[in-house]
Amino acid sequence: MIETLRARRSIRKYTDKKIKPQKIELLKEAALRTPTSRNFRPWRFIFITDKDKLKELSLAKPSGSAFLKDASLGVVVCADEKESDVWIEDCSIASILLQLTGQSLGLGSCWIQIRKRWHSDSKTSEDYIREVLGLTENLKVESIISFGYPDEEKKPISVEQLEYDKILSK
Repeated sequence: MIETLRARRSIRKYTDKKIKPQKIELLKEAALRTPTSRNFRPWRFIFITDKDKLKELSLAKPSGSAFLKDASLGVVVCADEKESDVWIEDCSIASILLQLTGQSLGLGSCWIQIRKRWHSDSKTSEDYIREVLGLTENLKVESIISFGYPDEEKKPISVEQLEYDKILSK
């Protein structure tokens, strides 16, 4: 696990290579195995490979989502807020575990924050995604995770760059 963490970087440039269905199935399994508070499992995962839909979703925010159009897969992570008072935490756990699973499968990924972001002056990113995907009001969108084969190489963060001063011992 530590080697996966060391190698994981946010990837925003992808090749045209499609992700094999077997890898997508493993990502689905990983999503459904993520822990949740009190095992309520309020999350929902929308797996999108349609390039037109990915392009449409890439417009969710004025910045920080455009690269989704070039991904092979986008996973919208959302939840029914009525099923758990900590749906945000549950979706966050699922989002990062999806990324780490993708990393272990040789995929690059990047978290696209949606909750509390704006599509335009009058519409939230969440409302935009809700319209694009036809989601019901009860589903709250936390993030979109983009996946693909990396078309950029980023070096791991060195141990010297780690901010150990942010760890407090008492």
